[in-house]
Amino acid sequence: MGNVLGPGAPWAPRRGEPLGSPGSFDELHRQCKEVFPQQMEGVKLIVTKTLSSHFQVTHTVHMSTLGPSSYHFNATFVGDRQLGPTEAFPMLVGDMDNSGSLNAQVLHLVAERIRTKAVFQTHQAKFVTWQFDSEYRGDDCTATVTLGNPDLLGESVILVAHFLQSVTSRLVLGGEMVYHRRPGEEGAILTLAGKYTALKWVATLNVGYGGAHASYYHRANEQVQVGVELEANTRLQDTTFAFGYQLNLPQANMVFRGLLDSNWSVGGVLEKKLPPLPVTLALGAFLNHWKNRFHCGFSVIVG
Repeated sequence: MGNVLGPGAPWAPRRGEPLGSPGSFDELHRQCKEVFPQQMEGVKLIVTKTLSSHFQVTHTVHMSTLGPSSYHFNATFVGDRQLGPTEAFPMLVGDMDNSGSLNAQVLHLVAERIRTKAVFQTHQAKFVTWQFDSEYRGDDCTATVTLGNPDLLGESVILVAHFLQSVTSRLVLGGEMVYHRRPGEEGAILTLAGKYTALKWVATLNVGYGGAHASYYHRANEQVQVGVELEANTRLQDTTFAFGYQLNLPQANMVFRGLLDSNWSVGGVLEKKLPPLPVTLALGAFLNHWKNRFHCGFSVIVG
């Protein structure tokens, strides 16, 4: 008799596909959110200058018609250890405006799988936020612990824990637990999350005591991408729906993003690159039919 369990058997077991890393909990809805245009108002000039392979500075001037105009100075330092095209450690980012308010971040790779982040935010001379993150990234799971605004004397703290597990090569399951404590008040909120990634679409769902957040991203072809978001807040008894789309025209060096939501708002942003110059022009307009409110914006990005 032949070897029925040999490699030629039609039902011989196959080696499973690698599960892969599920990524960060905060980036579950990232692909869908990138389709939607960013709100624009007034005139903005952004100039970015790369001083070396490690250091970069950005100047931003914003002239607003709805509020006070502002100036921001941003400095970024990137270290030598690069894990990917967009990840390098250590990284120091600082942003200061004309009123003296500071927003700073420090990211460091403590070990091969452990990343840490510290965030500090001030309003003029007063501290507003200080936050510390520690993230472990395994081959098929991610665990994060965040400590926000710890105050030992005031006995107040916010603790956030995230966990994601790749169940299959396409399915990711996990959850979030938020614990807060202050004098006379203490509580915790649990949220469950799931994400399914197919060849051309991604579906994500977060469900918890405070409500639900669902998103769907679909890539029709190289030029057209669409996204749908649904958010339900049980505390405020409010539900919102938004539809966004992105059109890429590489031959014209143009990208258009548009949106339509349940609050009777429509808007769009058109970005145009001007090669060989390192200049990008962006023009945006947003209209809320229900509130009869319209605003537009124009920005020039150099660098």
